Amino acid sequence: MKTKNKKISQSFAAGALIIAVGMLIVKIAGAAFKIPLASILSAVGLGYFNLAYNLYNPLYALATAGLPIAISRMVAKEMAEKRYKDVRMIHKISIPMFVKTGLMGSILMVIGAPICVMYGNSPDSIYSIWALTPTVFFSCMISIYKGYYEGLRNMIPTAVSEIVEAVGKVVFGLGLAYAAVECGMNEYYNYGTVFGRVCDSEAMARNATLPFASAGAVLGITLSAISGFVYIYIKYRITGDGITKEEFESASEPRPKKVLKKMLINMAFPVAAGAIIMNVAGLIDSTLILNRIKHIMDIMPDAILKVYGNLIPQEIIKEKKVHEFMNGCFGYMNTITMMLPTITQSFAISALPNVTAAWIKGIKDKIKKSIETVLKITSLIALPIGIGMATLAYPIMDLVYGTIGKGRNAGEIHIASNIMIIYALATIFVAISMPICSMLQAIGRADLPLKILTVGMVLKVVFNFILVGIPQINIQGAGIGTLICYIFICVSGLALLCRETHFKFNLWPIFGKPLICSLVCGFTAYLFYGVFVHFLNPKIATMVSISFAGIIYILTLFLTKTVSSEELKNFPKGKKIIKILEKCHLID
Repeated sequence: MKTKNKKISQSFAAGALIIAVGMLIVKIAGAAFKIPLASILSAVGLGYFNLAYNLYNPLYALATAGLPIAISRMVAKEMAEKRYKDVRMIHKISIPMFVKTGLMGSILMVIGAPICVMYGNSPDSIYSIWALTPTVFFSCMISIYKGYYEGLRNMIPTAVSEIVEAVGKVVFGLGLAYAAVECGMNEYYNYGTVFGRVCDSEAMARNATLPFASAGAVLGITLSAISGFVYIYIKYRITGDGITKEEFESASEPRPKKVLKKMLINMAFPVAAGAIIMNVAGLIDSTLILNRIKHIMDIMPDAILKVYGNLIPQEIIKEKKVHEFMNGCFGYMNTITMMLPTITQSFAISALPNVTAAWIKGIKDKIKKSIETVLKITSLIALPIGIGMATLAYPIMDLVYGTIGKGRNAGEIHIASNIMIIYALATIFVAISMPICSMLQAIGRADLPLKILTVGMVLKVVFNFILVGIPQINIQGAGIGTLICYIFICVSGLALLCRETHFKFNLWPIFGKPLICSLVCGFTAYLFYGVFVHFLNPKIATMVSISFAGIIYILTLFLTKTVSSEELKNFPKGKKIIKILEKCHLID
């Protein structure tokens, strides 16, 4: 393949910024998809949607989690050693591997669908699962090129392909979901049935449209995955990988295909296994939560209904769908809180090839600095956002969904807000754990994340089983179990990183100072909201409070010297930022 463009290789900060901006756009588009979708589907429909995703996630992990990371690390390693023919060979042998795993994942999803809906006590979820099946294959096809470009330290194709997918979800997903509801309700108004099912009331008719509306939304996700693959494939065919003809011809001969394939599989296996364990645990968790809540509703319904009063609609109780309703409430909250791990995932993606290159070259100072930079930037973002979401859980849910205290979805959002308080704190540790595991993989110890993730997921499932089964705690137990799980993963992962690198990291500037600044930020947000809500619209009060808290947080970072001028130099336009801050006397 001829190279059309010059080689693009970004630093950690630049690469992380590109991915972070891309993911931020993706999350905004995701919010533009999921918030209107929540209005279309309500909690019960979101329950179908979430169950489909909980089956999809482990199969997606099986198909894509290990190989892209293994490709990224191997390509980064070979690029550092200037073995350009090996780089091209790695890409070549990865294609049939991804095609096979993608097909296998799609087939397993078709087979697993009936089992999943049976154990989840949610037969109407079957349509959503089937609609999502092709996504596994096309996600695999995208991953062929994502892992390759990330190893080359070019994060732009990954960022753009994800933006294309996100926009596709909004256009296709919302359109198909809305069309399904309109079609079903028109049939009810004309014939008293919804897709052939007789309904006694308008509320029951709307609920009858939800399985098909959820399936329509999921089918839109499949179409968006196809769009993302088309973009990144055309991008690769037009621009290539940046390796020049001279570099390729002067490189040493590649290792045999069998050797590279074996290296790829050996590196991919523990990463994929860890991702599969996480997602299988998530699937078990989801079905377990559904079953535990259904069990409580079967033997002592008053225990849960007493907790929530009239927040659960009577038609949901009558149709015995409280467990699916609660799962949907969890989905409302999850849409917001998972924005944080998505952002810090960009640091994990960018850190892997950069730390790998430094590790291969054996530059100790650069390795230590790279790891500390990743950890600090992650904590600077994760701590204030997580604490802020926990502090303003109710106002944020009102800002996003606008239904607290009124409307058809009012009860759902109240319940989701309560879940969010604990889960927002848990996502801080979810967010920090991703770069830690990525850096363990970068230094060649991909087996260690597998081990700690396995223990963590066991803890999560055990605590969730116990806590969700207590009627007074119920769905709140999922947040507590997640918090315990990821605290363990973060602490043990950091300890292993210190052991394997033989470095002693100064944790005070990495975590201590950002925590203090974040607590100040959270207190400021809480205080300002309490004042502003008395004379401003609640939504405006929330936005103003978040803005003021953000400004106070940034000022606190510089006043406490949590961020230094040396660290700012690593960022794009860092020198210009330093000059502005020096003029304001915020940095030395």
